[in-house]
Amino acid sequence: MHLFFAALPVGPLIALLVFGIALLLLLILRFKLQAFLALILVSVVVAVVSKGVNPDAVPLTQVADTIVNSMGGALGFIATIIGIGAIFGAVLEHSGGTQSLATSLVRLFGQQKAPWAMLLTGFIISIPVFLDVALVMLAPLLYALSRDTKKPLLVFGMPLVVGMAVTHAFVPPTPGPVAVGYILGVNLGWVILFGVIIGLPTAIICGPWVTEKIVKNVHVSLPEPDSEPEDSSKGLPGIGLILFLVALPIGLILSSTIVEQLTAAGLSSELTNSERKDALAVALASAGPLKQTVFFFGHPVIALLLSTLAALYFLGTRRGVSRDALLEISTKALGPAGIIILITGAGGVFKGVLKETGITDALAEAFGNSGIPVLVLAYVFATLVRIAQGSATVAMLTAAGLMVGFVENLNQQNLALVTICIAAGATGFSHVNDSGFWMISRYFRMTEAQTLRSWSVISTMISVVGFGLALLVSLFV
Repeated sequence: MHLFFAALPVGPLIALLVFGIALLLLLILRFKLQAFLALILVSVVVAVVSKGVNPDAVPLTQVADTIVNSMGGALGFIATIIGIGAIFGAVLEHSGGTQSLATSLVRLFGQQKAPWAMLLTGFIISIPVFLDVALVMLAPLLYALSRDTKKPLLVFGMPLVVGMAVTHAFVPPTPGPVAVGYILGVNLGWVILFGVIIGLPTAIICGPWVTEKIVKNVHVSLPEPDSEPEDSSKGLPGIGLILFLVALPIGLILSSTIVEQLTAAGLSSELTNSERKDALAVALASAGPLKQTVFFFGHPVIALLLSTLAALYFLGTRRGVSRDALLEISTKALGPAGIIILITGAGGVFKGVLKETGITDALAEAFGNSGIPVLVLAYVFATLVRIAQGSATVAMLTAAGLMVGFVENLNQQNLALVTICIAAGATGFSHVNDSGFWMISRYFRMTEAQTLRSWSVISTMISVVGFGLALLVSLFV
């Protein structure tokens, strides 16, 4: 608890939080206000009203500064990661790396086991490439597989989406887990590690074995091919290069995390979290050249920057793509990334306001002695917001802001598990207020009822299985 807030008016502050979330949902769902504006507006309203509820809350004269400072703090890390990652994904997409990975894996697995190839493709490719972009790029391959094998489109399509949905939510550098990791103060290396440890089994459990049963009575028509398909592998980069470029930033970040963990092991166990953080920074600064070098190259910003530069060279310049074309690809990639950056920044503002008004402390005080495990609270918060307003990103950001008061004394491993639980809650229960619901419905040519019977059920399974595995892993952390 923060000593700044004495004798917190817990009830009124919780009521203010409920009002703020209700207002957020009203603005997004009823008035169709863009999520970025809705988050900023709700943050301002909550900060202004809080002074009448808690005399020690942020003064009216400092509300605007709180908004600006919270936005700046969030964007310093998040914007850099998402911006570089967007360019990386765009270069990979433009080079045909997405199709190369998919077609190579289909050849490796064979057509009879192509659903497993699509699951693995989705799991790998959604790390650097946005889910909607990857689905658009791979839709023709799905149609071709369905025609060649005479199997329903969803037999291949749903495993692909399962793989993409898991890594899109669980594994950085995708925007959701990056933003949650920043808000909760967790090293992204731990989020990557637990995201893969929990995400891969989740994808397998919810993959072809399950999806084929769920979609067996969902019949969809295939679009007519525009022309005779060409050899899809012609001129595509090799799968080895694609796997190397995707694995490079992950490996560097994990190496840095190992160095950090080894260094932290030599610190006193009696230090508080803030003291431990300062002591760790000093210890790393005075470490040997090898440790410092590994830690430097393993910082998410440096690791992603190196990977993006490597992609620009190996998938661009070396393959004859002009500098002007690469510049255009990179610039276009920052367009959709800019929207995500602003929304995640606004989530940082919401978190900052909740902290400065005392709401996070009031929430922790209200639920701190309830006996409800922190991981369960994280999952429930994310799930409720997800069901109510649809956006997984907004659900993750809101839940992360609500969890700040509960995680101050948790170690990095448990913080990473909280992040995964938030991601799991924000992934499930996809229905008509989720843009992803309509995207999958459109590309798989399903009606609303068919999408509810298939994707809504599968997304909920991903959520529940991911959460259950996170609880299981927490027993050993």
